[in-house]
Amino acid sequence: MPSRLPPQLREKLEPIRLLVLDVDGVLTDGTLLYTADGEQAKAFNVRDGLAVRLLLAGGIRVAVISGRASAAAAARCADLGIDGDLVVLGSRAKEADLDRVLTACGIADRELAAIGDDLPDLPVLGRAGFSFCPADAAPEVAAACDHVCGSRGGNGVVREAAELLLKAQGRWTDLVASWSPSVRAGW
Repeated sequence: MPSRLPPQLREKLEPIRLLVLDVDGVLTDGTLLYTADGEQAKAFNVRDGLAVRLLLAGGIRVAVISGRASAAAAARCADLGIDGDLVVLGSRAKEADLDRVLTACGIADRELAAIGDDLPDLPVLGRAGFSFCPADAAPEVAAACDHVCGSRGGNGVVREAAELLLKAQGRWTDLVASWSPSVRAGW
């Protein structure tokens, strides 16, 4: 099924082979919860999780580069099937970590999409062939991105970006068909 996206948007999204995500403010709403013994807890959106799995099934690799290290984020990345070599938690130099991820994947900047929400994400977003941010991103981030999602961080922003990417690449319908008998039947 042909994409109904504007041609200029489709042209920028077609070459994407890797989506790099921040954690706090993208995969989560940015809230940090600490237990009495100092452990961190994070809430993740199940629709964003399915989006990661759909991207991987559709041939788009997913990486995570986050300034905060947490066991919860590491567990979530592992649960979603994100390659451990592409997960950088506790990053102090996101652009240098991005270089390592791109080299590991054999991917150029124009084949990279990224989602970030705050100032530390700007170096990664600036390098991406296509950049997304949540609706509640810092104003400077929103101004620098190709697409401001309608969803807030932790509330479906990854799902929204994944759908745009997969639709632009003509992969969405087949992925949905694997879940829906009515789509397989041509309804």
